[in-house]
Amino acid sequence: MQKLKKIIFSVFTCTFLLNVNIPANSTEKEVKVYSGRHYNTDRSVFKKFAEETGIKVRLIEAAGISLIERMKREGKNSQADLILLVDAARITNAAKAGLLQSIESSNLENDVPVGLKDPGKEWYALTRRVRVMIANPKVVDVSKINDYTDLADPSLKGKVCLRNRKSPYNQSLVANQLINKGELATKAWLSGMISNVSKPFFPGDIAIIRAVSKKKCGVGIVNHYYVARMLAGVNGRRDALYAKKTEVLTPNPAHVNISAGGVAKYATNKNEAIQLLEFLASSEGSKGLAAPTFEHPLKEVNQNQIVKNFGEFTPDGVTVEELGEKNSLAIRLMKDAGWN
Repeated sequence: MQKLKKIIFSVFTCTFLLNVNIPANSTEKEVKVYSGRHYNTDRSVFKKFAEETGIKVRLIEAAGISLIERMKREGKNSQADLILLVDAARITNAAKAGLLQSIESSNLENDVPVGLKDPGKEWYALTRRVRVMIANPKVVDVSKINDYTDLADPSLKGKVCLRNRKSPYNQSLVANQLINKGELATKAWLSGMISNVSKPFFPGDIAIIRAVSKKKCGVGIVNHYYVARMLAGVNGRRDALYAKKTEVLTPNPAHVNISAGGVAKYATNKNEAIQLLEFLASSEGSKGLAAPTFEHPLKEVNQNQIVKNFGEFTPDGVTVEELGEKNSLAIRLMKDAGWN
């Protein structure tokens, strides 16, 4: 008979208990995870890890920026062993703030592609997200929108919707343009695109998809999986109908962002944290995280038909490290351009 143990999932005000069969001869081990990912489906991946290793997972979920600030306050008393964050800026900023530590893992070096990991070995990507454009063909001519820079065209005056400047996804997109096009071209693009915005800046990607579908604007910029989740009915029938009125336009090459993980500087369960990070970055773990959320795993595309219908994408080759380096300048240029 196997001994019954539990993984405890804590979300600040809520605790989730999952029964997991762990081998009776396993020693009492655990790993404490601070996660900025907000997907219930992640828990099945943690459960699989616990069953295979006998290591209990304690999970605290919150917004990425909140977790970073919490770790700064906690300092050496931090409970975190492993931190999971979404967006290049978030994970690189955590490293810059001295919240992570360098680790040695041949598995991580082999499983995570070049450009999606820290040269200093402090963080590693786990899933990929493509920043796409979402358009209403009844409002704009989709044949004339092929790249992010096309949103600065005067013909789109009053037809562009954008998420607010605080969005790390948009900050990384601007950083991406700085690397690909240079500062002068990026300034010109920002000026033209912001002048085409007539509606207030939106708080989230889903709100943009709804606005585009309702013809409140003609085109916006979102992460691909938000559209996929809506089309799949994850948010309900009404949002599925909204999404069906829009068309996904993927630039070629496209800006690709990530979710990533790193071992906390003051981890008390370092070896267990490395084991979990290795599992999450493995083919099995990365697919386990990405498949149900409509993200892309590290080395393949999501095989869900909804995502496949968006068409193929080619990453533009900009590294996550480069995105992090340009984050501060990107924020400053966005502010100067009037991106609120």
